[in-house]
Amino acid sequence: MALPQLTPEQRAEALAKAGEARRARAELLASVKSGDLSIADLLKKAETDEIIKKTKVSAVVKALPGVGAVGAKKLLDELGVADTRRIGGLGANQREALLARTA
Repeated sequence: MALPQLTPEQRAEALAKAGEARRARAELLASVKSGDLSIADLLKKAETDEIIKKTKVSAVVKALPGVGAVGAKKLLDELGVADTRRIGGLGANQREALLARTA
């Protein structure tokens, strides 16, 4: 499928929207990394926040204090969560298991 042709104004608007989403996601991950936002709080906020829903679970787990890329991969494998899964796509059992393991 070919990409639609955008006017310069539409392109600028789309770039601005994408940049804002990246900034919001970076702030979210920084607050998880600093410990200001727990996984429980994050999952609760995800019910209403589209940015959180679209954030990858692997990025959030990597941002946890004391968890690196290898630890995050191992945890996600144990929980049966794919690397590409997003917060909004987690099932109820996956949410509970993630909370139990990170609390």
